[in-house]
Amino acid sequence: MKTSQVRIIGGDWRGRKLEFPATVQQLRPTPGRIRETLFNWLAYDIKGARCLDLYAGSGALGVEALSRGASEVIFVESDIKSSRLLEGNLRRLGSDAKVYTMDARRFVRQIEGKWDIVFLDPPYRHGMLQQILRLLHENKRLAKNALVYIESERELDDLKLPPEWHYLKQKKAGQIKYYLATNNLE
Repeated sequence: MKTSQVRIIGGDWRGRKLEFPATVQQLRPTPGRIRETLFNWLAYDIKGARCLDLYAGSGALGVEALSRGASEVIFVESDIKSSRLLEGNLRRLGSDAKVYTMDARRFVRQIEGKWDIVFLDPPYRHGMLQQILRLLHENKRLAKNALVYIESERELDDLKLPPEWHYLKQKKAGQIKYYLATNNLE
């Protein structure tokens, strides 16, 4: 299988590389400069956080969180090739983080847990964001004052957050829009 690599940019595993399948069309790891911005946003919240990396792909967001002190990251990836490579990457790093090979929506409906930080970077142009945001809210999968990172195609304009959620930050870079939202009522 042909693979590509993405580099971890901060924390204990800074400079280490993750392999991911080069042949999976929808797989596009979050670029380094966006990950740097995201983890600057999360700098005071990541240490000790329980994180969920839905649509994990290469696992770059979740591994970056582990590298920077998250206490736990659960990875969810439906593509079996990507999932197996991610498991191998985690073993090489010495992590025992769990990887679920299943659809993100099914995971949210079936697997119990509440997370402090959730990473949402689904395949673009498939209309998955609105549904997964609703499922996270309805299934009460977020801890109090949770943070949700949302990455989407730039042209997506009608993303509505669940009731009582609000945006904290948002930026654009190239063809990508990305946000940090919370379920905090304040």
